[in-house]
Amino acid sequence: MTTLIQPRVVRDRLFSTHGVRMHSFCIVRPPHSGTQEEALHWLADAHIRAEETHRLNNGLPPIDPSFAALMPKLVRRYGCSPDKIAARGSELNDHLHTSWEKMEVYRLAESSKGAGMSVRSQVFARGAQRALDLMFEGEFNAPDDLIHVTCTGYISPSAAQILVGRKGWQQQTRVTHAYHMGCYAALPAIRVASGFLASATDETHRVDIAHTELCTLHLDPSDHSPEQLVVQSLFADGHVRYTLSRGPGPTSASTPNTAPSGYRVLALAEEMVADSADDMRWSIGEWGFRMTLTPEVPEKIGTALRAFLMRLFEQADLDYEAERDSAIFAIHPGGPKIIERVSDALGLRPEQSAASRKVLRNYGNMSSATLPHVWDEILKSGAAHPGQLVASVAFGPGLTICGGLFQVEP
Repeated sequence: MTTLIQPRVVRDRLFSTHGVRMHSFCIVRPPHSGTQEEALHWLADAHIRAEETHRLNNGLPPIDPSFAALMPKLVRRYGCSPDKIAARGSELNDHLHTSWEKMEVYRLAESSKGAGMSVRSQVFARGAQRALDLMFEGEFNAPDDLIHVTCTGYISPSAAQILVGRKGWQQQTRVTHAYHMGCYAALPAIRVASGFLASATDETHRVDIAHTELCTLHLDPSDHSPEQLVVQSLFADGHVRYTLSRGPGPTSASTPNTAPSGYRVLALAEEMVADSADDMRWSIGEWGFRMTLTPEVPEKIGTALRAFLMRLFEQADLDYEAERDSAIFAIHPGGPKIIERVSDALGLRPEQSAASRKVLRNYGNMSSATLPHVWDEILKSGAAHPGQLVASVAFGPGLTICGGLFQVEP
């Protein structure tokens, strides 16, 4: 059994009265959820219906019966399987039925691509507001700063600004928008929050970060490419809020058996992988946002990651190789292959990345909201102990690697 290592330099930082703490996670689930098995059936039906509408609207011959027979097989072949993702949530109920004429966004009887960005933006605004309102339900103490993170919809004033107005916090809370960075955005948001805390004169200064991701708004059933079948079977909706502050945790070092309450932020890093600009893209189109991924993404990430983590650990005066075996790894579950490739490249034991696999299985890829779900899972699972290191990595367009080194607090 591997001995858990707690270096002296890190323990000293853990219990100091300075530094940034991350804590108080609040997850808000979408109102609708379905199994991945159901989702794959829906995707196949949506692609078939989109092809029928495309041909009808463009005066083309009716759909070939062989296409209808092939589409479910292609979804199974390229889509994320139910043994990797069990269920995914959605703000829309469109994904729960195939009455296309009754859909809000995926009105595939009218258009092979569904509704345009105007309708999708309205759905985003409604869903983001619902999530923000629930995150702060019963909250009477205003945060000094509120950072709203998303890459799946933009409306102004934002849901965060409307929330602040409803709460009467207009003179107490500054709203900052951290938009369109994709799956790694939680880590830049923490960097921004850390800057706010560093410049604050009051030790009680509080920064809340809120993620509202509605990824299921952006499917295009008229695109039958393998790449898009991967994307459409992987992403889901998710929302989360958490707090960053300074000072000691809620308990003292004299109570070592106390359950973990949060994290101390030790280091943050961000780098772009060379010659990878075309490997991952997230662009806005007339019928939703569009994700493109190449098969080379897992390999390029795996190749660059070890050196990246060595530099990340060096920021905290730690040796990556010496600490790796005793650390937990919060890997953004961009997909099953990402977790597998990263784990293999770093030589991790299955239990070191168990939280990432569990979040992917339970919820799917929720873009920027996913990694905070993993952090919350690590705290709740009982697998982490106070003093343990958590190395967090996430990936996004660029190709960008973001990392954070945290330590579990009692």
